[in-house]
Amino acid sequence: MKGTYPLVALCCLCVPATVGAAAGTPVPTYVTAAVADAARPASDVSLDDVRKPRQVIAFAGARPGDRIADFMSGNAYFTRIFSRVVGPHGHVYAFLPTQELENCSPDETSGTKALSGDDRYRNVSIIEAPTEEFATPEALDLVFTAQNFHDLYDSFMGPSDVPAVNRAIFNALKPGGVYLVIDHVAAAGSGLRDTETLHRIDPRSLRDAVLAAGFVFEAESTELRNPADSHALRIFDPAIRHRTDQVILKFRKPFAD
Repeated sequence: MKGTYPLVALCCLCVPATVGAAAGTPVPTYVTAAVADAARPASDVSLDDVRKPRQVIAFAGARPGDRIADFMSGNAYFTRIFSRVVGPHGHVYAFLPTQELENCSPDETSGTKALSGDDRYRNVSIIEAPTEEFATPEALDLVFTAQNFHDLYDSFMGPSDVPAVNRAIFNALKPGGVYLVIDHVAAAGSGLRDTETLHRIDPRSLRDAVLAAGFVFEAESTELRNPADSHALRIFDPAIRHRTDQVILKFRKPFAD
């Protein structure tokens, strides 16, 4: 989350480096073209240098024709790019949890809401439901969530039943489908301690939670890692804002036997 009402707690997930780290995935031309889309808001484009959407989406493996869910799509930074990546033969589902809609400022989700009825994004559908009831009308190639996993553990989100959320995501994916999680890194060994205060999470806790749902860990990208981040500041602190140490973990739903 980027900001909520004063009484609402926020949090962010963090993950340390793990075996299987990967970086420098070649960026397909269709991803480059999607990021260059002139319809993207200037406020989104201004964050490209720090969010590295080309590298992130290339690592996720999104392709034309895919069915993708942007889980907790917020202001639709990635939703808009995915819309162009998948093209007219693909589809993007922007998922907004009812817990977020009920407890956070409308500014948190206004970007996603603005896509409704926008002819430039006809291949985007908005879904609203409790996190534990996440589902889509068709099986997905990719479920993507950026800087939100930690929120599931916080009071303003219920907290959510995280095992149930991960099971719902598992069930929504095709066999072989990808679950890509990005979040802010907390100190190693801190577990869930910092989710409501610093908005960070121990990467090990994130990884263990996802694996418990039946996913297989595939790789980690180091594109958003920042060794200068002490992991001691809130992610909104001006000293580290938009430059936090972030982990990108790629999981896969096993293929059917």
